[in-house]
Amino acid sequence: MQQVKIFKSVDSELDELEATINRWLRNSGVRVLSISGNLANQSSGGQTMSSFAAGDVLIIVHYETTT
Repeated sequence: MQQVKIFKSVDSELDELEATINRWLRNSGVRVLSISGNLANQSSGGQTMSSFAAGDVLIIVHYETTT
């Protein structure tokens, strides 16, 4: 059965997000069909933003299970 898993974080925590995804992949034993992602700039709400403001990161893993 094909399914998706969505991971969300901010770009300042990419190392932790990567570790979380890799841990899930190891523990789940699923067969990955594809991984895609998107980085969205954080909205400033009209205020000036720092060049180091965090943006949202969304990773979608399309995978297949045997059940």
